[in-house]
Amino acid sequence: MSYAELLRYTAGRYVRTGLHVRLGLKLRAIVNSQAVLLESMSVNFSRKLIWPMMLVMTSGAWADEVRVPAFTAYIQPNSRGARVSEERGITRWNDPKQSINWYGQFKQGGELKARVELKLEPKDTTRLKLTINDQSKEVTVSAAAANETTLADFGMFNIGQPGHQRIELTALDASGEPLAEVKSLVLEGAATQEVHFNLKERRNAASVHLMYPVPKNLSVEAFACDVTAVEDPTATFYMACGWHRGYFGMQVNSLQERRIIFSVWDSGNEGISRDKVADENRVQLVRKGEGVFTGDFGNEGTGGHSHLKTMWKTNEKQRFIVTAQPVDKTFTIYSGYWYRNADQRWMLISSWKAPKEGGWLRGLHSFSENFGGDTGHLQRKALYANQWIRLSDGKWLELTDAKFSHDATGRTDRFDRTMGIENGQFFLRHGGFLDGSTKYGELFTRPATSGPPTDIELP
Repeated sequence: MSYAELLRYTAGRYVRTGLHVRLGLKLRAIVNSQAVLLESMSVNFSRKLIWPMMLVMTSGAWADEVRVPAFTAYIQPNSRGARVSEERGITRWNDPKQSINWYGQFKQGGELKARVELKLEPKDTTRLKLTINDQSKEVTVSAAAANETTLADFGMFNIGQPGHQRIELTALDASGEPLAEVKSLVLEGAATQEVHFNLKERRNAASVHLMYPVPKNLSVEAFACDVTAVEDPTATFYMACGWHRGYFGMQVNSLQERRIIFSVWDSGNEGISRDKVADENRVQLVRKGEGVFTGDFGNEGTGGHSHLKTMWKTNEKQRFIVTAQPVDKTFTIYSGYWYRNADQRWMLISSWKAPKEGGWLRGLHSFSENFGGDTGHLQRKALYANQWIRLSDGKWLELTDAKFSHDATGRTDRFDRTMGIENGQFFLRHGGFLDGSTKYGELFTRPATSGPPTDIELP
């Protein structure tokens, strides 16, 4: 097979499937104009040379087309109202009350041509509406040939101002009728210049952190922090007290379930299965509070897990303290205490005996995590306050400085992640596709408070 034949086949596939119509047409023009040269080239010629050459020859066709996979979109209002997968895009979209939503960050305004690649069953038709920046367009789409996709062309829209935009696809068919399988959103036009979409299957909002600078020579035996949830989407973990061997905070599991979680990591390097952790590296439960469940965890390191199911309240301060008791150079006992507002008292969540590299608390931090991608489009926000540490000599020190950091998602995929100070407290906010972001490593200083948490008798 010559390269002319290879390129003709590729161009035909692009045009037939709608994958890259303009690119396919340009490839055809290149083949026709350079037929003699291309016919003489064997496909045994190095692919390391031909594919870069193709990209250079066709670069103009790519310049203003942006293809956003359907598996990066969000279903609303029920985040599980259709099935989202990298292999097939969006399927089982059977309820017209559920819409498909993409979010992009546009760097400039201008015209925007929008199409949606989809697949229908043979002889089916569907009516769809696309809404961008308060502008809506409706189309009726018929099925293409069997096993082929088609493009629903919604025409031109206008992006007025730079910033995040929601692109919403809704079905206008009657309830119960089969709807389309959605493959991708295809955008062209001046507004696509430098536009940013998260193109990865992971739809979680970026995780964001407060890192508290503490001198390494201090022997920290207790760390206290208060957290107030301002927003409370499902699949949110607001972590108050983190250190080098564990974490302590509050979680939204569902509309009906919330938890206070305290976990301590094993020693060693096993990241997945606790069954592979030797006994001498395992943390062991010492005691737990009333109503607290304890067990194992894995897949993020391994260790001992504990949680209390309790419907802690949004916009109500939750108080946490973690303590360390190094028994000797062999192991340390770590304990987590949570203040039960309803009873106006502190309660133990659990205590764990941690072997080997334990010791005094270090690497102190807090964070906010979206652990389920279905709700990655929703805003999360919490206030973090009254950070205090107690040293081994009984002296309390207040932590008024914190640095902002984020995970890898916040580096290249999601930029809706911020930190700041509000009412004298640190806040972390992420998700929601809101404009604005905070620079990694930026230092913030909050005002000092009146005093440490002396209403608890610590070990």
